This record gives sequence, C-alpha cells and structure tokens, in this order.
Amino acid sequence: MKKILIIFSLTLVLNACKSKSPVSTKLDNKTEVALKGDWRITAVTYPGSEYIKVTSFNIEDSKCFVNSEWSFISNNNKGEMKLTKSGCSGYSSALTWYINKEGQFVMKLLEGVKAKKMEEGYVLTVSNITDSSFQLIDNVNVGGKNISVVYLFSRN
Repeated sequence: MKKILIIFSLTLVLNACKSKSPVSTKLDNKTEVALKGDWRITAVTYPGSEYIKVTSFNIEDSKCFVNSEWSFISNNNKGEMKLTKSGCSGYSSALTWYINKEGQFVMKLLEGVKAKKMEEGYVLTVSNITDSSFQLIDNVNVGGKNISVVYLFSRN
C-alpha cells in the first residue's frame, strides 16, 4: 500500500511540473504555404489611430511598419522583417513563425539569438488570406481597453 501511495504521489508531482504551452503547436501547413514568399505591410489600422500611439512588437510606432518588408519561408518556418520607412528606426530581424490549427500566427523576432533562447514572442490572428494579401490582427490593451490592430500584408 505504501508503494502505491508513493507512486501516486510521484505521478501527481511530475504531472504538476509539466509545462503546458498556451499556444497550440499543431501546424496548419496549408495556410503556412499560402503565406510563403515576400510581403509588404501596406496599412496598419486600429480604432482611434489618429489620437493614440501603439508601439508594435515593442519596436516602433505602428505607423513605422507601413511599407516594412517581410519574408516567410514555410518549409522551415523562418523569415525576416525590415522596417524601411524614413524617419523610423532601421530595425531588421530574423524571425521564426508558424500558424496553428486555431488560426494563430505565432512569431518570435530573433534579434541575433537562437529561437530556443528567445523567450518572448507574439501571437496574432491570421485572416482574410488571398493569393495577394492577408491580415494579421493583434489585440492590445490601450488605456484598459482591448483594441484590434490590423496589419494588412500585400505580396511583393
């Protein structure tokens, strides 16, 4: 009886210590292939954009992402992004990304480190995918209120 109690206790402790990711890692390969290639953000929109400033991906004002260049490689889930708008930082970074079965675009900007060492990432919703465009939607908190920031991508 003692052995059963010890085994049960160890199983309970081990299961409690398992890390559980809040983001599903089951991939939507079909959608990933649809995004393969070179893209440009042609618009960033959100309610109140004329009055409030949103810093996208902890990098720069969202307006600086208009005309930014993005490249997505679907077979290895790597890519790159570059801010190119004058008057904004000349930021660029390698990235890893994937789209899960729930339609979430999961991305890490690598900033010169390996993906497994980068702990911070972003989860956005992917929508309205066509051959020439798609949207990424980020829900951000502004003044205690959730707003949707929509990034419109167009194929280069």
